[in-house]
Amino acid sequence: MSALTRFLGDSPLRVIVKLLVISLIVGFVMSAFHWSPLDIFYALRDMVLRIWDMGFAALGNFLGYILLGAMIVVPAFLILRLLSFRR
Repeated sequence: MSALTRFLGDSPLRVIVKLLVISLIVGFVMSAFHWSPLDIFYALRDMVLRIWDMGFAALGNFLGYILLGAMIVVPAFLILRLLSFRR
């Protein structure tokens, strides 16, 4: 078995035929949906940006929740510590 056949996983001619058939199917589907390679690239980029923005928005919400809770928990903790210190 040659190095090229070992690298491709099959004979070069069979790999070329398989790639042509798969390319034809993918091209037909993309044409049916009026997609271009740039459309797919922009959709993936927008998805990553939305996930990135949601991540930082979630982090901001998380810190806001901590501050809201701390406004109640910290004074209550201090009051309980002062009351138990007196005993």
